[in-house]
Amino acid sequence: MFGKDIAIAFSGAEDVALIEYAQLTGRPFRVFSLDTGRLNPETYRFFAEVEKHYDIQIEYTFPDASEVEALVRQKGLFSFYEDGHQECCSIRKVRPLKKMLKGLKAWITGQRHDQSPGTRANVPVIQLDPSFEGIEGGIGSLVKWNPLANVSGADIWNFLRTMDVPVNTLHSQGYVSIGCEPCTRPVLPGQHEREGRWWWEDATAKECGLHKGNLTNIDSVSTSNVVGDQAEEVDLFTNKNINAFSQADIEKLNALDKRDKSGIVVLYAPWCPFCQAMGSAYNEVADQLEGSDVFVGKFRADGDNKVYSQSELQLKSFPTILFFPKSTKKAIKYPSERRDVGSLLAFVRALK
Repeated sequence: MFGKDIAIAFSGAEDVALIEYAQLTGRPFRVFSLDTGRLNPETYRFFAEVEKHYDIQIEYTFPDASEVEALVRQKGLFSFYEDGHQECCSIRKVRPLKKMLKGLKAWITGQRHDQSPGTRANVPVIQLDPSFEGIEGGIGSLVKWNPLANVSGADIWNFLRTMDVPVNTLHSQGYVSIGCEPCTRPVLPGQHEREGRWWWEDATAKECGLHKGNLTNIDSVSTSNVVGDQAEEVDLFTNKNINAFSQADIEKLNALDKRDKSGIVVLYAPWCPFCQAMGSAYNEVADQLEGSDVFVGKFRADGDNKVYSQSELQLKSFPTILFFPKSTKKAIKYPSERRDVGSLLAFVRALK
């Protein structure tokens, strides 16, 4: 239907399955990949192995050098740990993809519903691409195929093993979903595959922007009234068992060598969608800890309180959750992005 104007987007295991399927049809096919310049060495060797195995030449697309240079000069090599991954991904991935797709009529992806249930649960098998344009230009000029949408990760891996095709050696080291080296790490048993991506950010928004038009729930909490750190908002964590700390209160608490009780305190901003999303869980934690030897508190750490919070309370992003031990001075930062009741209580009970 599309002749030479359709190509497979290739980066990982699902995409090897797509290439294998394409080869089995006996039709000619194209494969392209985004080289961000920050991939693992194992990934580059994997690309070379795939090219050799299938006797193909992957069409690599690269970020604009001047845009990368400007970002690095202004913010350094690891700014995404401080202000989120979207800006870097936009330069290194989304814009190169946009340029590549302008030369196609259709593309094929390895998106699956179970890759990221919070954002990809409704990915269709075929669609008019809602975000990018094809050769003819304009919305609707590019067809997007997601043939693995309804296929499970387990079935993909069974197929790969059966067909004895190349896979990234990082998978044998605990990596499941693999992206750029600074933003990817192995996952532990029982963790979802996307928890290894951008692990310092909210678990429900593990996306770089390549498939923004397919995603759900990322914007489910409105931030339309936000202007900088100011917004028209209703305050969060209103449970009667949650103590609201002023800056003077939190300074005093943080300065104590010993405390009468241990406590957990969330540093939050009412306009922050991730703070909003954890509201019900934190309120329930407060209910479950009522009458115990652990207090539950909140401190609004944006606006005039932000500088102090960053310098003295380990704030890097919202929300930041701290545990103040009874017997020692230093507060302990909650290290996980899981903000469900069970995880928060496990953190408290392990330290109290």
